[in-house]
Amino acid sequence: MENLRDFLRISEAAEYLGVSPNTLRNWENAGKIAAHRHPVNGYRLFKKEELDALLRQLQEPPDTQRKG
Repeated sequence: MENLRDFLRISEAAEYLGVSPNTLRNWENAGKIAAHRHPVNGYRLFKKEELDALLRQLQEPPDTQRKG
């Protein structure tokens, strides 16, 4: 595992994204973001760079053209 300082705990990650910890858990379960597990206690950890990528994805304007 990489340096643990590169990771945020679920409460820190949720605050960073501006959502609740339960929302972040739901996003993990839905496959929108990956959670890594702490090697000792099994807590969810989130890489800051992956959170930044998710924020960029959320800020992109939706594709307004519909195919059909």
